Amino acid sequence: MEIKFISLLWLIGIIAEAMTGALSAGKRQMDLFGVVIIGCATAIGGGTLRDMLLGHYPIIWIENPHYLLAIAFASLLTVVIAPVMRYLSKLFLTIDALGLAVFSIVGAQKTLMLGFGPVVAIVMGLVTGVFGGVIRDILCNQVPLVFKKELYAVVALSTASLYVTMKFFGVPEWINLAASLSFGFGFRMVALHYRWSIPQFNYQQEDQHSH
Repeated sequence: MEIKFISLLWLIGIIAEAMTGALSAGKRQMDLFGVVIIGCATAIGGGTLRDMLLGHYPIIWIENPHYLLAIAFASLLTVVIAPVMRYLSKLFLTIDALGLAVFSIVGAQKTLMLGFGPVVAIVMGLVTGVFGGVIRDILCNQVPLVFKKELYAVVALSTASLYVTMKFFGVPEWINLAASLSFGFGFRMVALHYRWSIPQFNYQQEDQHSH
């Protein structure tokens, strides 16, 4: 039951991330192939990087090729419904927040199942949660959003930490999943509402030769 529930949420998460990736590709005026590639990178980039770092093969989308079909379909659907997307921005932020929480939990969960320790599990929760977006932004030639001001990585790190901590204390899995998911989703939505952000480091070195 828990596995089916988390799998459904994972599918919702990758479809939502694929659509955000497709929109980013559209802003860069990419062709349809580019749209699908950016959609794939956003949706499964974090999970792919996690599996490679952990030496876990087959990688998630090779093990589940239907994910690729769902992502490609969602990316191309975004092109069709793009004109109404501006009216769905709040819905998208909500689904994206859910996706972030799910990815962070699944990343930590899978790492623990492979026999790695809690610190590695938390880091892999972070990797799964945010690195799809990092890859998307790099391919779209912009500084990754997660490195600028958004309270995104902190949410992923906190959510994965909560899941791993409750797992360590033997909390039943379904309670752990529900609590971690609610916390991660709630944290992200509150951070968005109040525009919470991490302090920025602004280092501007003057050009010595200009004097």
